[in-house]
Amino acid sequence: MSLDAVLARIDADLPASLDRLFDLVRLKSISADPAFFADVRAAAEWCVRELAALGFEASLRETPGQPMVVAHWRGAVKNPAVRALVYGHYDVQPVDPLNLWHADPFDPKIETRDGVTVVTGRGSADDKGQLLTMIEAMRALIAVDGALPVNVTVLVEGEEESGSPSLEGFLEANAEELSCDVAFICDTNMWARGRPAITGSLRGLVGEEVVITCADRDLHSGLFGGAGWNPIRVLTRILGSLHDDHGRVTLPGFYAGVEDLPETVRASWETLGASPEVMLAPVGLQTPAGEKGRGLLEQLWTRPTCDINGITGGYTGDGFKTVLPSKASAKVSFRLVAGQDPAAIRLAFRNRVEEMLPPDAVAEFHPHGGSPGIALPFDSPWLVKGLAALEAEWNVPAVVIGCGASIPIVGAFQRLLGMPSVLVGFGLDDDRIHSPNEKYDLESFHKGTRSWARIFAGLAG
Repeated sequence: MSLDAVLARIDADLPASLDRLFDLVRLKSISADPAFFADVRAAAEWCVRELAALGFEASLRETPGQPMVVAHWRGAVKNPAVRALVYGHYDVQPVDPLNLWHADPFDPKIETRDGVTVVTGRGSADDKGQLLTMIEAMRALIAVDGALPVNVTVLVEGEEESGSPSLEGFLEANAEELSCDVAFICDTNMWARGRPAITGSLRGLVGEEVVITCADRDLHSGLFGGAGWNPIRVLTRILGSLHDDHGRVTLPGFYAGVEDLPETVRASWETLGASPEVMLAPVGLQTPAGEKGRGLLEQLWTRPTCDINGITGGYTGDGFKTVLPSKASAKVSFRLVAGQDPAAIRLAFRNRVEEMLPPDAVAEFHPHGGSPGIALPFDSPWLVKGLAALEAEWNVPAVVIGCGASIPIVGAFQRLLGMPSVLVGFGLDDDRIHSPNEKYDLESFHKGTRSWARIFAGLAG
């Protein structure tokens, strides 16, 4: 295979690739709105036709909701020992409020915004443009070489923007068919324009609601204040104990399994310019609140956290009421990193609450989900090959970044298919995904396609 010939084919075929992207963006595949049910299905059928035309064994798979697109490459393969699954989604967010769009959201165009050439339209970035970077790369590989570098399975869903209600059941039912050595997901961002990135870690989440009850009714604070236990006082004392003066969580065993960031990675993150002035000042903050001695990106991406997301109790209406409430509650979330056990964290929190209750107080707990953090080892061969391919295309070192939030599909691939995920995306923070006037940089689409050709080629080597 001549990679140069493949890249030249991508360059020459760019106008036709954009035509295909425009055709897909024109389909109003809004999964959240039942009025667009037929349009969502039409987008799935479009994906099947395109993949079948490339030589994939492609099919529409029914689910309780929108169908899945599954396609297997059955043609020649340079290195059949490597099996890769590529994932994307063909559904899009609603376009409301329509009056804020500068043009029809389903009439894509090439425009210049602030001196940058972009593709406009709902789904241009999230995720139709990103999805097609992978498909168009495979199109060029097949056209030039008549083969793919590795075995590829394509999975495209139509409910990602609606919470993927059918996905886990589908993965469970088809685990043997879909399990591969690695999954590639193109639904994330670069670090910045011109600086590619691979998202190598995602934080997990444990959600817990605690309700403290003291008296059997609300009491007059003039008659019972000082003598009767106030559940707000009990609750806030407990919540205040969760952090020490250095920002560390105080639950026993909370940091068990948490590994320190390698110095080489920390040094690379220090070059990204993620200062409080850049990241906190735009939202009215000045100083990081996480663990002292940890960098800002380290706090966000690779360190676990505990946050109090809501507190209720007593009288909160207009005016003033001197009440000693019967109940007080709080919602607490823990963002977890790889190596932490969600069940152990939940138990440690409940134990802390129970051990700090006075005799007249009882606690009840309501769980709100739990998922582990996920991280690729920094020496993972999938990560190393991906970084090399990106650097070769963009002529700058690619950076391994983290994501402070959770991406459910990554956890599902890991949990149900035993498969690591590599998240390589070419979106930008200003793409306005989920908002009016969504766009995708033409450079992201073009060089993203070239990047995927390099990544697929690198997997075979």
